[in-house]
Amino acid sequence: MASGAVPASFSGLKSRDSGLGFVKSMNFVRISDQQRVRSHRKKITVIRNCKPASEIQLEPASEGSPLLVPRQKYCESLHKTVRRKTRTVMVGNVALGSEHPIRIQTMTTTDTKDVAGTVEQVMRIADKGADIVRITVQGKREADACFEIKNSLVQKNYNIPLVADIHFAPSVALRVAECFDKIRVNPGNFADRRAQFEQLEYTEDEYQKELEHIEQVFTPLVEKCKKHGRAMRIGTNHGSLSDRIMSYYGDSPRGMVESAFEFARLCRKLDYHNFVFSMKASNPVVMVQAYRLLVAEMNVQGWDYPLHLGVTEAGEGEDGRMKSAIGIGTLLQDGLGDTIRVSLTEPPEEEIDPCRRLANLGMRAAKLEKGVAPFEEKHRHYFDFQRRSGQLPVQKEGEEVDYRGVLHRDGSVLMSVSLNQLKAPENFYRSLATKLVLGMPFKDLATVDSILLRELPPVDDADARLALKRLIDVSMGVITPLSEQLTKPLPHAMVLVNLKELSSGAHKLLPEGTRLVVSLRGDEPYNELEILKSVDATMLLHNLPLNEEKTSRVHAARRLFEYLQENALNFPVIHHLQFPDATHRDDLVIGAGTNAGALLVDGLGDGVLIEAPNQDFEFLRNTSFNLLQGCRMRNTKTEYVSCPSCGRTLFDLQEISAEIREKTSHLPGVSIAIMGCIVNGPGEMADADFGYVGGAPGKIDLYVGKTVVKRGIAMENATDALIQLIKDHGRWVDPPAEE
Repeated sequence: MASGAVPASFSGLKSRDSGLGFVKSMNFVRISDQQRVRSHRKKITVIRNCKPASEIQLEPASEGSPLLVPRQKYCESLHKTVRRKTRTVMVGNVALGSEHPIRIQTMTTTDTKDVAGTVEQVMRIADKGADIVRITVQGKREADACFEIKNSLVQKNYNIPLVADIHFAPSVALRVAECFDKIRVNPGNFADRRAQFEQLEYTEDEYQKELEHIEQVFTPLVEKCKKHGRAMRIGTNHGSLSDRIMSYYGDSPRGMVESAFEFARLCRKLDYHNFVFSMKASNPVVMVQAYRLLVAEMNVQGWDYPLHLGVTEAGEGEDGRMKSAIGIGTLLQDGLGDTIRVSLTEPPEEEIDPCRRLANLGMRAAKLEKGVAPFEEKHRHYFDFQRRSGQLPVQKEGEEVDYRGVLHRDGSVLMSVSLNQLKAPENFYRSLATKLVLGMPFKDLATVDSILLRELPPVDDADARLALKRLIDVSMGVITPLSEQLTKPLPHAMVLVNLKELSSGAHKLLPEGTRLVVSLRGDEPYNELEILKSVDATMLLHNLPLNEEKTSRVHAARRLFEYLQENALNFPVIHHLQFPDATHRDDLVIGAGTNAGALLVDGLGDGVLIEAPNQDFEFLRNTSFNLLQGCRMRNTKTEYVSCPSCGRTLFDLQEISAEIREKTSHLPGVSIAIMGCIVNGPGEMADADFGYVGGAPGKIDLYVGKTVVKRGIAMENATDALIQLIKDHGRWVDPPAEE
């Protein structure tokens, strides 16, 4: 790195493209030790045992502190959804950018050399409504096949733009740029050697020489794309940062941004601007932080390039949809994103529908500019995770039951139940995921914490009331409306009241010491919220109807949290989502991930209550726990990092994933990566404890973290070997016996 230079992603300190005048008027935070910039006069050394980005804490700056990062603008508006203004980038005949619809895309899973199979899959994807298709191109033979694929599709009247996915192969990128419409390059491995994640030291000269090498290798591709009118995606992956970037920035969102900026600066130097950025990670929290930081840095530089959004290796089924909704949906609510992909371990055409649902949700919010009245936001952390944890219930003197378990310290799940469910108590207890001992319920790791019962059983219904008493006895909260508790009182129930009932004093008709749960919208005038200062509430339910035409639930909640923190009100807040009748399951998952996940990834909230008429109770419970786990809160089951397959995959991902899940899904706290290959380097499994990775046809390599521990295991023995590896590291427990 040139003497005296500081990487441009630290633009708040000193930047090649902007002076210090910009940052003098901004709010600042001090970088923690894990993120310190090494003096440019010293060697650059690896950050060892670096905390995950989601755990890095930023502190308020002391007067005169030299290590500052500005509280930068990352979206157009903090109080409503306004789409970020971008330039238009052309991918073939498809225009990307803020003046155009959010484009949806996926990736083929066929062997690229199988021209007929790949063409058939592209046509199926196009028929499903995708705007763009990406195809992996590993080597010269695949690049040659791309010409046949393109020609065959044109002959069949399919003009859908094709994107070449390139890793480690600059010469292949040059070849395929002659026929495909867009080239995706991964800055972590396009010109750098395969990352080994070793301890490395770089002098200034060594660092600069690597940058010069990147320029030498990358420039011909930029020039060819410019000549042929091709687009490019500069696609950084959290798990595949180069050793050089890792040694300077650690495994962090800031490193992801700088990795992409190195390539973007070269494009701009050559007056090439037909490119987009992406910042993908399998952890939605890290993904959101990285994109926000990217946009903040682009704002400093005055850049307006579009964004491709995605949560990589999201997995399959509801898990994959939930993770994608949390990450992509959060950014769409802030007006960020111009093209998206939902990466599922499913056939690629199955990605299109949830992708479209997300895109429609984002475009509708932006079109209506859904939001709330302007408010000042001073407490939310945009670029790092700091959880605002509400004060958990404490036991009060004289209380006959224990209320300390009605919420969970890692995130709570509440469920709405009906009187009808009380008719079969044991089935009811099982539906709440309690453990049963002689028919008596007991809480477990994944048990519902509290229930909302909108109608109490009659006072003379002894069986129903006994069923509720047994739940209360094991610290499960039973919440019921004020009118029900006044007319059919249930001992030790918590009472749901709204702001109007509080203001009228109606709650004072309850016995002294009754636990209160306050329901509110979040967009009320601040003078109406003042009553919260005089109320002893066990929790708040943030309940703004999802069908509001102009009001944004996400922005209303941010406004509420700002009020609470400004006034030192530490109530736990539960996100209460009420979906309309006949809501499609994917819409429910995507809606929950977007409307609650967008808050939980910022540490705003302590749990979730999801209601949906006629939806399966177990589905709603599982969705709630999936939401918390996807936001890196309460971990109640095995976490899977599962790639969506592509032409590089060395085994049937869907089949193997199902087999591994069947045998390991009972291991909460354990994370397993199931990867078809290791093209992005072992860092792609940055969040995983154990890795099952295709090493060669029919052969599997096993990893512990980023370290390979066993190579070349025959596939038929690999799942058992993975289980043994988990046992060897003391992370295995036997599946629970059926009751």
